[in-house]
Amino acid sequence: MNYRHVTALLKKDLLLEWRQKHTFYGILLYIASTLFVLYLAFPDSPNGETWNSLFWVIQLFICVNTVAKSFLQESRGRMLYFYTLSAPVDFILAKLLFNALLMVVMTTISLLLFVFFLGNQAEQIMVYYGIALLGGFSLSMVFTLMSAIAARAQQNAALIAILGFPVILPQLLMVIRLSKLAFAEVFEQGAVLQLTGLTLLMNILVLALAVILFPSLWKD
Repeated sequence: MNYRHVTALLKKDLLLEWRQKHTFYGILLYIASTLFVLYLAFPDSPNGETWNSLFWVIQLFICVNTVAKSFLQESRGRMLYFYTLSAPVDFILAKLLFNALLMVVMTTISLLLFVFFLGNQAEQIMVYYGIALLGGFSLSMVFTLMSAIAARAQQNAALIAILGFPVILPQLLMVIRLSKLAFAEVFEQGAVLQLTGLTLLMNILVLALAVILFPSLWKD
């Protein structure tokens, strides 16, 4: 792994995202409009369990819309150009870092808007925010790998959702279970640390799969 190549590729993605801000603003509009509809649908603030479930459903759709374009926007000629410049591990790591940073921003904005429209139902809001960041990071890693696979199958974006759902389901259930602990009046630190450790281990597994599988996709 060449850290200079990873940094250069990461900067490239950040510059492209900055120049094509319409995509970013489109996702923000999706978040705001969805939460406004939920605000109209729930005149009274929903209970904690419903609030938590709605948040993660929205996070799932945000991640699919945000991460799906990471490989699908790369043309065949551009991929061939990158093939001559960097190693496959450098390329996939740069994509994983970029999508993770993007999901950190999206998660922060969506949680702020969620609290603004539907109120705060979490007893430990800062703990919930940390769990939300971890969950967004986990979702981004899985869907980045799925985007890489789908990009090699005739640029079919539908494959991302088809392939990603069975893979993301264990992580999503783990994060939902973890986030429920932030609604308890008594903070169970041991349970939080245990579930957080399991989630991190699953992220490491996804990272290992990406590093192992992507070179084969890269050669195609």
